[in-house]
Amino acid sequence: MTLALLGRCPRTGMAGVVIASSSPAVAARCAFVRPGTGVATTQNVTDPRLGPALLDAMAHGASAAEAVDRVAAGAPGREHRQLAALDAHGGAGAYTGERALGRHGHRLGADCVAAANLLADEAVLDALVTAFAATPDGHLAARLLAALDAGLAAGGEEGPVRSAGLLIGAEVPWPVADLRVDWHDDPAAELRALWEVWGPQLDDYVTRALHPERAPSFGVPGDKPRR
Repeated sequence: MTLALLGRCPRTGMAGVVIASSSPAVAARCAFVRPGTGVATTQNVTDPRLGPALLDAMAHGASAAEAVDRVAAGAPGREHRQLAALDAHGGAGAYTGERALGRHGHRLGADCVAAANLLADEAVLDALVTAFAATPDGHLAARLLAALDAGLAAGGEEGPVRSAGLLIGAEVPWPVADLRVDWHDDPAAELRALWEVWGPQLDDYVTRALHPERAPSFGVPGDKPRR
């Protein structure tokens, strides 16, 4: 009940995932990022423990492919699971268990990996990868959102998509974007609208954390603008 595209920008070092599902709150259960290490998803009949396990394996030196193989081999109910990972070097790995739901599969691309189940058409996987690759100089978030739009336009899931999320890690040790639409008739459009609000302020919030003396004004009455 999930489609996801994990991507990395070699120019900025950002890594992230866009994900959507007919189930509620998909990003809260399925998407994980650790800046400097990589990004991971655990999907299908989801075991949220497997996302951090993938990141731990990569943090200890495993490539994304090695991490996926290792975690999948030891996962309870592995035949039901779908895993994907992208490491800090752009290496990709994916696993889809033999009892994954409906039409399912994964695709590895340049600095990206797509994974999905209960698909309306397997062409959705190719659409996700192709759309991400189409704008290599764009902001990672814009590329991920474009991939989601393309995947949904290619058919998306068998049922209506109800939740979506965008998760991005950069140079700081927390996600610089963690946007979620947990239940909506058009979560992809809502997610894009959230990014249009958050995106222009992303760098400002990092500055506020690291260099509060340089932060833009918070708009407190009588406060002088900070430049």
